[in-house]
Amino acid sequence: MTEPLKTRLQEDVKIAMKAKERARLGVIRLIMSAIKQREVDERIVLDDAQIVEVLSRMLKQRRDSFKQYTDAGRQDLADQEAFEINLIQDYLPPPLDDTAIATLIDEVIVSTGATSPRDMGKVMAQLKPQIQGRADLGQVSALVKARFQG
Repeated sequence: MTEPLKTRLQEDVKIAMKAKERARLGVIRLIMSAIKQREVDERIVLDDAQIVEVLSRMLKQRRDSFKQYTDAGRQDLADQEAFEINLIQDYLPPPLDDTAIATLIDEVIVSTGATSPRDMGKVMAQLKPQIQGRADLGQVSALVKARFQG
């Protein structure tokens, strides 16, 4: 069994401090802060699946910022976002390839008995926990919609 994400993050903070990796340490602290904020807000202790949700949200924000900075010609800021994206991705499960996503979609459509776009909510509800942090939910949603349209 692998160690919990939170433990891994805490260990990586110590490693980054000892190695004097300031940029890496800053990003890991941002991650820890986002996790702690959610724990305080909801008065819970996050498990790995919930931490993956936090990381996925952070990743999406960084990708949006990266695009905006690139479009604005701010390469210095875009480079910082790219660094943060790569670091956050290190803590997420490995991404699913197109074949794996298509297989999951097929399995969930069969198991839910979905037959039309009206059933999309059911399908996405079952898919989300399986793909969280491993694939872009927007793209998967578009694939499910396309599957229903023929």
